[in-house]
Amino acid sequence: MMKFAEFWKNYGNNFDIILCLGDRFEMFGAVYAGVPFGIKFAHIHGGETTLGAIDNTYRHAISLASHLHFVSTEEYKDRVWELTKSNNIYISGSISLHNLGNIELFSVSEMIDRFSIDFSVQTVLVTVHPETIDSKSNKKYANVCANIFKEISDRYQVVITMPNADTKGSLYRSMFIELQKSSNGKIILIENFGTQGYFSAMKLSKFLIGNTSSGIIEAATFNKYVINLGDRQKGRDRSENVIDCPFELNPILGAVGIIESKEFTFTGVNIYYREDGLERIVELVQEF
Repeated sequence: MMKFAEFWKNYGNNFDIILCLGDRFEMFGAVYAGVPFGIKFAHIHGGETTLGAIDNTYRHAISLASHLHFVSTEEYKDRVWELTKSNNIYISGSISLHNLGNIELFSVSEMIDRFSIDFSVQTVLVTVHPETIDSKSNKKYANVCANIFKEISDRYQVVITMPNADTKGSLYRSMFIELQKSSNGKIILIENFGTQGYFSAMKLSKFLIGNTSSGIIEAATFNKYVINLGDRQKGRDRSENVIDCPFELNPILGAVGIIESKEFTFTGVNIYYREDGLERIVELVQEF
């Protein structure tokens, strides 16, 4: 906040409007440092709710500080209106889905060359972050994850992307590292795929397990089923590819069985996709 306050003080007059995305605490710091300087913000992905993460606090606060709002669904439009009473709220879908059409995804051989992971083997892609609201339960949740991944690694290669810098993230990290050591190469850890690598992994995997927004928003575009764990994404609209499960062994194994019975392929629509979303944002920013 101190660094951005200095930046807005020196350069804020150079900007007509600042586009800000999502709900991270870093974004909150940048936006709220600009409020005393009269900086105008356009918020993308406002109105969403994640009951198992502290992101709601930051996301709604960013909406309150913004002059223009681009939301991904009708429900989120209503929620931003309840918060702000603004007349400048527009549905643009999720812009990340438009990005997917411009990313040249890696082939199986390219993933081997870049990350030393062979996705010709049946693979489950895992992204689990801590639940930052119910942080005391994370040790239990990490243990459940360890048991699940051990159980399914007899028939799947399990590729785990490491947790981000949320509260209790180190607990999951240490658990996953110990799990990898005893897995005979069936459990693989990746610090950061990058955008291109991550969505390539999503495309090449059989299904996803975790509690990340990419499972809610992007996975349906790749026709992938997602086992969504716990409450971190609770409250978000979801397409029919998402199977919600508590952090409990038997329900999660049951969900794996359901996905296997459907032969891994989701054939429905992604509710977050809007064909004219990017054009709409550009047009409305110019009008504003």
